[in-house]
Amino acid sequence: MANINERAELHKTIWQIANDLRGSVDGWDFKNYVLGFLFYRFISEDQTAHLNRLEAEAGNEGFDYARDVTDDDIDDDIRHQTIDEKGYFINPSELFQNVLLRAESDNNLNETLARIACSGKGRISRVYDPACGSGSLLLKFVKVLGPERATQVSFYGQEINITTYNLCRINMFLHHVPFNKFDIQLGDTLTGPKHLADQPFDAIVSNPPYSTHWAGDSNPLLINDDRYSPAGVLAPKTKADLAFTMHMLHHLSTTGTAAIVEFPGVLYRGGAEQKIRQFLIENNYVDSVIQLPANLFFGVGIATCIIVLKKSKADNSVLFIDAGKDCVKDGNKNKLTSENIDTIFNTYVGRRDVDYKSRLVNNKDILANDCNLSVSSYVKQEDTREQIDIAEVNTKLASLIAEGNELNQKIEAIVKELEG
Repeated sequence: MANINERAELHKTIWQIANDLRGSVDGWDFKNYVLGFLFYRFISEDQTAHLNRLEAEAGNEGFDYARDVTDDDIDDDIRHQTIDEKGYFINPSELFQNVLLRAESDNNLNETLARIACSGKGRISRVYDPACGSGSLLLKFVKVLGPERATQVSFYGQEINITTYNLCRINMFLHHVPFNKFDIQLGDTLTGPKHLADQPFDAIVSNPPYSTHWAGDSNPLLINDDRYSPAGVLAPKTKADLAFTMHMLHHLSTTGTAAIVEFPGVLYRGGAEQKIRQFLIENNYVDSVIQLPANLFFGVGIATCIIVLKKSKADNSVLFIDAGKDCVKDGNKNKLTSENIDTIFNTYVGRRDVDYKSRLVNNKDILANDCNLSVSSYVKQEDTREQIDIAEVNTKLASLIAEGNELNQKIEAIVKELEG
C-alpha cells in the first residue's frame, strides 16, 4: 500500500512540474531530464543504504556513508565489492544528496561575473542573459544578492537551443524563482531578440558561444538595427562574438554593468572587429578586461577573458587585469577557488596599477595601439627566470681558463721531460 501511495505522489509531483512548464517541454525530452535525475538520486541513496547496512552488521550503528565519509579515497576492497554487488560505485562527494548540499556554495566563474555585475549597485531589479543556456549565470545572482534582495529581482533570458531553453525554465522552478519573476524566451538573440520591450537591464551576464556563425552582412536589415548600427559595421559572419557584445550594450541601462566572457581573438583581430572595438573605446564603454586562466571551461583549453561594459564611467580608462594564474588544478582542469574569486574581484574594485597584475590605461593610448584590448599588451609579465650575474660568471670563466692554461703548461712540461 505504501508503494502505491509513493508512486501516486511521484506521478502527482512530476505532473505538477510539467503543468507548470505549460507544455513547453516535449514528453520525451521531459523524460530525459526528470528520469535521469530520479535515477541518479535512486542509485545514490541505494548505495548509501547498502553500505550503511554493511556497517551496521559489523557493529557500527548510526554510520552514514553520505555524511561520515569525507574522503573519496575509498578502500579498493570496498569499491570492488560494491561494484560486484551493485554494478556501480559512487564516491561520497558525487552522491546526489551531497551534490545537492554543495550546489548553493560552489564557487566558480559564474559567481567573477555576478559579483562584478552587482558591484557598486544598491538596487538591482532586472538581470539579463541573452545566451542563457540552462540558466546557471542568472541563478548565481540569487546567491550573490542574498535571499531578500533576490526576491525583488526579475530574471530575463533568451536561448536558441530548445533543450537548454527547457532546462533553464526547469532550473528556475527548481531554485524557487516565482513564475512571475522570470521570462525565458526561445529564439535567436542576434536576429530575433525577444526582450526589446523589457530593456534596459541593470545587470547583464553572459557566456555566449565562441566564434559562432550568424547572418551578419548577408542580411541587409541588420546594419540598420539599433543594436548594431552605432558601430557602423557588423561583426563577421563567422565570428558573432562582438555582435553579442553590441546587443548587450544596447540592452544595458545607463547605470548598469555587463560582464561578458569572450574569446581572446576579439581583443586584437583587425577588420570589422577592430572597428567595433574602436567604437566601444571612443565612447568609453569598456570598463575592464580580465584575462582568465587557461583550461577553465569544459572543452575549451585556451585562456578566455571577461569584458566589462558600462555606459557611465568615472574615468576615461580601461582597467586591464591579468588573472591567468589565479586558479588551482582540479584534475586536468583549472578551477577558481573562493580566494581566487576574491582576488580578481578586489583587483577589479581597486581599479589601480599593481605590478604584474593590473594596469589602468587611458583610452587614447588604446586607440593609438590599434584598439588592442589584449591584457598582455598592457600588463607586464613577471620574469620568474633565475637572475644571472654576468660579471660573476665572467670572473669564474676567466679563473677556469687560467687554471686550464696552467694545467696545460704542466702537462707539456711532463711530456717534454718524458721525451728527453
